[in-house]
Amino acid sequence: MDLESALLHLRKDKILQEIIQTTVLPPLAPSGNVYFDLLDSIVSQQLSVKVASIIFNRFCTLFPEKYPSPQLLLQIPTDQLRSAGLSNQKATYMKNVAAFALENNLETYSWDTRTDEEIIAFLTKIKGVGKWTVEMTLMFTLQRPNVFPQDDLGIQQSMIQLYALPESGKLLRQRMVEIAAAWQPHRSLACRYLWRWKNNQPK
Repeated sequence: MDLESALLHLRKDKILQEIIQTTVLPPLAPSGNVYFDLLDSIVSQQLSVKVASIIFNRFCTLFPEKYPSPQLLLQIPTDQLRSAGLSNQKATYMKNVAAFALENNLETYSWDTRTDEEIIAFLTKIKGVGKWTVEMTLMFTLQRPNVFPQDDLGIQQSMIQLYALPESGKLLRQRMVEIAAAWQPHRSLACRYLWRWKNNQPK
């Protein structure tokens, strides 16, 4: 992605223009490993970033070289996973990811041959992996440039405040999609600015 041309395009939206001028994005360091990042995402569900990081690190230390290969993850007893701080449900979901990874060669999968929509349909077959989780994987692991996670609470709250949206529920998401249409094909970058802007607001 040509960052300068992407920013030039997004600045056509006057609200985004102001955010871009006053917000510094942290650098991205994508792993490119969809399998590994799906495990990380499952641990992170409904937890603070700090707590999730501690639990995921504990989980990884259960494996040689701190890498939970699908084969080893399927073999490890659930009680041992729970000892790292995982709930029974999350341990089950992670084993689901491992089984799917083995069956579909996720660690060496050619993601470039699939569209965003195809990847969402493919990975949400895994019980415990929802659309939002795959959207985050598309944005941050595969660096797809035009993802718009309309169900993300942070994106919803930011757009309600910035664009003075009175709608809620389905109507809200429709309005969000309409506004974000002008950001294409750089919606992922726009969302990163919205998240960062929200995080910078006084609590």
